[in-house]
Amino acid sequence: MNERNGLRYGLLGLGLVLLIGLLALIASRSAQAPAPATEPAAQLQSLAALNGQAPSRRTLEIQQWQTAEGAKVLFVEARQLPMFDLRLTFAAGSSQDGGAPGLATLTNAMLNEGVAGKDVSAIAEGFENLGAQFGNGAYRDMAIASLRSLSAPAQREPALQLFAQVVGQPTFPEDSLARIKNQLLAGFEYQKQNPGKLASLQLFERLYDDHPYAHPSEGTERSIPAIGSTQLRAFHARAYAAGNAVIALVGDLSRAEAEAIAAQVSAALPKGPALPRIAQPEEPTAGPSHIEFPSKQTHLLLAQLGIDRRAPDYAALMLGNQILGGGGFGTRLMEEVREKRGLTYGVYSGFSAMQARGPFMINLQTRAELSQGTLQLVQDILREFIAQGPTQKELDDAKREMLGSFPLTTASNADIVGQLGAMGFYDLPLTYLDDFMAETQALGVEQVRAAMARHLDVNKLVIVTAGPTVAQQPLPPPTAKPAERPAGPPEH
Repeated sequence: MNERNGLRYGLLGLGLVLLIGLLALIASRSAQAPAPATEPAAQLQSLAALNGQAPSRRTLEIQQWQTAEGAKVLFVEARQLPMFDLRLTFAAGSSQDGGAPGLATLTNAMLNEGVAGKDVSAIAEGFENLGAQFGNGAYRDMAIASLRSLSAPAQREPALQLFAQVVGQPTFPEDSLARIKNQLLAGFEYQKQNPGKLASLQLFERLYDDHPYAHPSEGTERSIPAIGSTQLRAFHARAYAAGNAVIALVGDLSRAEAEAIAAQVSAALPKGPALPRIAQPEEPTAGPSHIEFPSKQTHLLLAQLGIDRRAPDYAALMLGNQILGGGGFGTRLMEEVREKRGLTYGVYSGFSAMQARGPFMINLQTRAELSQGTLQLVQDILREFIAQGPTQKELDDAKREMLGSFPLTTASNADIVGQLGAMGFYDLPLTYLDDFMAETQALGVEQVRAAMARHLDVNKLVIVTAGPTVAQQPLPPPTAKPAERPAGPPEH
């Protein structure tokens, strides 16, 4: 289940408490402020002043340690706002479901449904009254739980106490379990009317076969009804153990305060070690398959096994994919498929680098009568890119775009805490952010081409299409002004 945080806990309450906290902080700091310095304060840079250079990004001083129970902690002190962000990342995603698809999602969804003495409403009100936000989510590799709160002790301490209860001692009430199961089952019914989702489900089944990544994170209509609260408690005790956790902290905290928070949260979790890493998948059987579906458009999904998160070619592949189809308008795929021929509203490619080899995927949808020609065109574009690589101009443009957008990855405390969680979960070095940018900026055309050729092969593509079987028409020739532009966003 996706993030279940935010708005339902009341942004109004959060805004009021934040305003009060900020006013109090400003008043106290104004009273203690020294005389103005002679050097002017930092100001926003204008685009003209940048003179074509990328804007500067925040330099992070990341501190790392381990709690007594074995949780890994990454901390960045950020005093700009009287708040802090806390994120726990567990190796507790659907790849740990075993024989019960959906177990990880249900466990995570049930965290804030009940603790001793409090039901789901009381928990929500508890966070809201403190101006705090709770968030959670479960995915294939990981599950997360997060807290945003004011850093003043009067708000911080009760928010942390409630958070520690929710993550460490959930009660998994039966009425909540029944409700969430019904929500998931209703979602499965909706999926049957969504050709894109049906194609994605079949793609992962074919790509991963009996590997833990094969089944959807939310489970299936067959698996969900059989999962009971006893299984949830057992999964929680094993997968939400302190030794299986990464604690990321960013905000208006001292090192001593961060250590105390990490120790409090770690001690509240079940005791236990980190779970073993997921095994690498076997190569799938390549080739096409089709899902018959009555619609005007056909969904096209092309995929093969990509890389894991620690692959040496990660930077080169990210840069290469930015040129191929990961950067929106201006990519090879968008230029050839949309701009020159008007065959689709959008076409995208991407590597999902995970704990084990995640998928490389290209996805689009097009008019049903042009689907076979469009599929062949996409394969031809990919084949040419693998063989020849990017042009020097494409590479320079992609580097400039990446250099300009990269500061956004650390633009807010929420962005930073997400980066820290991923760095800890995938065992990346503390210098990862700087290393990644330095590596991408140093890459040449041949290095990018060679990396793409090492990891991609058109003959290994698993292809799934979903749409009607209709007579096919030839593709229109490429032109600066396609005769028929896509009418609107893709169907879902």
